[in-house]
Amino acid sequence: MITYRTHLITALLAITASAYAGAEHKPAQPSSERNPLSFFDGALVLDLEQRLRFEARNNNRDFNDSINDDHDDTWLLNRFRLGLAVKPARWLKLYGQFQDAREWDSDRPNVPGVRGTEGGDSDLRQAYVSFADYEAFPFGLTIGRQALFFGDGRLVGDSRWGNFGRTFDAVKLRYESKAFWLEAFASRPVQIKEDGFNDSDAADNLFGAYAGTEAFGFQTTELYFFYRDKGDAQPDLDPTNKLDPRGTWNGPAQRTATLGTRWQSQKGGLHGWDYTVEAALQWGDVWTLDRSAPALDQHAFAAHVSGGYTFEKLAWHPRIGLEYDYASGDRDPADGSSESFQNLLASNHEKYGYLDEFAWRNLHDARVQLKVDIIKDVQAEVNYHAFWLAAASDYWFRANGVSTLRTTTPDGRDVRRIDADNFAGHEIDFVVKWFPAKWLQVDTGYSHFFAGNYLADTGTSDGADFAYVQATVKF
Repeated sequence: MITYRTHLITALLAITASAYAGAEHKPAQPSSERNPLSFFDGALVLDLEQRLRFEARNNNRDFNDSINDDHDDTWLLNRFRLGLAVKPARWLKLYGQFQDAREWDSDRPNVPGVRGTEGGDSDLRQAYVSFADYEAFPFGLTIGRQALFFGDGRLVGDSRWGNFGRTFDAVKLRYESKAFWLEAFASRPVQIKEDGFNDSDAADNLFGAYAGTEAFGFQTTELYFFYRDKGDAQPDLDPTNKLDPRGTWNGPAQRTATLGTRWQSQKGGLHGWDYTVEAALQWGDVWTLDRSAPALDQHAFAAHVSGGYTFEKLAWHPRIGLEYDYASGDRDPADGSSESFQNLLASNHEKYGYLDEFAWRNLHDARVQLKVDIIKDVQAEVNYHAFWLAAASDYWFRANGVSTLRTTTPDGRDVRRIDADNFAGHEIDFVVKWFPAKWLQVDTGYSHFFAGNYLADTGTSDGADFAYVQATVKF
């Protein structure tokens, strides 16, 4: 099996190398030839993505060297997408996209969503109609199954790293002018189903408004409001079966409102300096599972601050960055209220470490980052993270924002009630990205987690590892 995987990775790299050799010295092509899948002057456009990723993980779920479960393994993830856009008029677009996602050579159950499985589904990913011509009229309307992504996806976004991704059955209205833009939407997240057509969860309703302006010149300024009304803890939950083994856990019932703002510097506007600031205030009601129990009064807060400097005149264009992320945790699990920030429907991969051990929830994360352009079309980065739980009296939440790392100690005590140290650990990530052609990207990376005092206080505390190689062809 190891020989098979080794040969497969070698073949992937050989394919990308040959593509690079053939594309390296080609002159720029006319714009009409750059998209070989565009026909009839753009009236019919195909898009295609083929992505293959090899992953190796160890101790990512339990931090325990003595146990080798179905997550201490290697596997292949394949994702194929084919889309078709039809534009019969300048103001009208019809779009559909098919997706096939597979997980190969894995010991995990081949059921989407069970124990983190990321394969085994062929379905309609997107299907919408859009009415928009902002040069002629400031309003646009998009109706149907579509991807939503706001800011850098810290609260609402397509989960781009995940094999399935995320789409919504939604209605979205956009206003666009020279001064500002505004999007308002009503949506339901689409659930991946093992059997039958993927449909949206009728018990999970997300509404929002997101506005942005560049009026200040030096930065993009955004303001947003999200309201989530979620009736239960799982889509299609059988009322008689509270822990449906074939359902997809997606968090407790809630009625929460989130008000926030995001500021990002304009590229090139600060002579090498850059920054991003985001803050969100959240209030409402949450339940421990569903609405059969009394509601908890929700008051929570989250913030993100990052900045860096790029040495533009140096050959490698190195960028040094600093970042701090905070999200409040519940200070007392028995007081009838909750301060545990709800991460909504986010795209969290790499924001809080490549191992995906954390979400924007009950978290302090301090990061130092170095990025360089090693040679033309090859970028490398190193990230160092130090993690603390904002409150050791709340759970450690993993990247989806709802799954907990552990709930009890080995002797059965609630981890929230043992006065554990809140230092979770360190993580270091090494990533290399290669762009051998406009339509091809190859990524590889390795991450190691050094366990902190919290893990030692609540159970096993061995280190964890993650490595991957990924190739993406995209037109």
